[in-house]
Amino acid sequence: MTQRFEVHPRNPQPRLLQQAARLLQAGEVLAVPTDSSYALVCRLEDKAAAEALRRLRQVDQKHHLTLLCRDLSELATYARVDNRQYRLLKLGTPGPYTFILEATKEVPRRLSHPSRRTIGLRVPDHRVTQDLLAAFGEPLLATTLIPPGESEPLNDPDEISARYEALLAAVVDAGACPAQPTTVIDLSGSEPVLTRQGRGDPARLGL
Repeated sequence: MTQRFEVHPRNPQPRLLQQAARLLQAGEVLAVPTDSSYALVCRLEDKAAAEALRRLRQVDQKHHLTLLCRDLSELATYARVDNRQYRLLKLGTPGPYTFILEATKEVPRRLSHPSRRTIGLRVPDHRVTQDLLAAFGEPLLATTLIPPGESEPLNDPDEISARYEALLAAVVDAGACPAQPTTVIDLSGSEPVLTRQGRGDPARLGL
């Protein structure tokens, strides 16, 4: 049965986030709120959990999963970032942007794009997500919670609990959040490329 952790969106209860962090440490997949929509998350180093996350979304190995990081310094541990890229990252973090960057050796090869060795990274601007990352102590592997065959992400914890009953270990319920995916910017080439227009305004990045 899926657990439900009802937390305050601006002042989440540490005890409940610690319980959620323990489930993630045990290899479970959770639904959590972000500044764009709810996301499915699991532990970066857990291969079985990552495979379960892909099955829930029904996406293959070519689909970019995203690392949720606490800040830019943590992000730079998992991606190669030059000065030009750093300036753009600084403009878009924290915020509803996902950046495609070349992965460092800290990212398990099975999680980066099979032919390009790239990974999606972002720093969410949501108190609950940030506090959960702090409680967990490391980045979380994530993907937008879009049900298979659909195009819109879920943002209602009641609907998520009903539709994913027994498929998720828990839902971290902070109420509804925006039902729009992140804006995706590919920084792995010589010039930034807007690959998906989402909640983040590209103009904020000068694009």
